[in-house]
Amino acid sequence: MLAISRSLVDSMVAHARADHPDEACGVIAGPEGSDRPERFIAMINAERSPTFYRFDSGEQLKVWREMDRADEEPVVIYHSHTGTEAYPSRTDVSFASEPNAHYVLISTRDPDTEEIRSYRIAEGVVTEEEIEIN
Repeated sequence: MLAISRSLVDSMVAHARADHPDEACGVIAGPEGSDRPERFIAMINAERSPTFYRFDSGEQLKVWREMDRADEEPVVIYHSHTGTEAYPSRTDVSFASEPNAHYVLISTRDPDTEEIRSYRIAEGVVTEEEIEIN
């Protein structure tokens, strides 16, 4: 289960809506070993695409180094789907490289609905999990 604050959810949704019609992406860092998402980090979709996202490699290196220095890890890795449901695509699954992270997807296909779902993705296996927003 992913336990996350309303303010962090609102930040992810706002980023996803702001980048629409392109997919948005980012990370929420937390203390190593805690599974507590705390620090929101909006990132640039290097693909600038409505159907695909990729972290900019230079920005990703910088962000991961910052997390290392702060004894943090990526607790949540999020991105949006602009025209489909919030479910990982085959590409999303193949690029999932953080087995301990919660992979959060936000669908922006309906501007009046907040569609957000969380998954664990490890070794190609997708498992949906409950989200507790507090």
